[in-house]
Amino acid sequence: MPDLMNESTFPTLTPYLVVSNAMEAIAFYEKAFGAKRRCVANSPDGKVMNAQLVFGDSVLMLNDEFPDYGSVGPQPGDRLPITIHIYSHDVDNDWQRAVDAGCEITMPLELQFWGDKYGQLKCPYGYNWSMAQKMESPSEEEMAKRMAEFEKQA
Repeated sequence: MPDLMNESTFPTLTPYLVVSNAMEAIAFYEKAFGAKRRCVANSPDGKVMNAQLVFGDSVLMLNDEFPDYGSVGPQPGDRLPITIHIYSHDVDNDWQRAVDAGCEITMPLELQFWGDKYGQLKCPYGYNWSMAQKMESPSEEEMAKRMAEFEKQA
């Protein structure tokens, strides 16, 4: 397992977000999701040019908006076609921490037909997040049956 607190270590895929207030967002992600701050690099005027946060075995990078360079975050009312997913070993507590910190529930945390306890949230910076924990491993036959029931209800 690589040492993700080492600035030179990155997983193969690293999401990179643009937010309206990076220092505020960093503090929020630490509180809501238990992220650990790895490093923050500021521009001469104090804006965050690059911040690296460690979430378990993953890294998330983010920076402040720099509109002159085309770097802007989600705006109020934007619907983003991406969700950042957190796989948890204690989803009830992790979920509650995120909600208590200020995430909006967009899909309640519930047991799903595929066997995960799963739900979706939106953070104050406009990004979609989901959380899950494996609760059971249904057989292929059971999964097909559950999916058929789910589709009937939809």
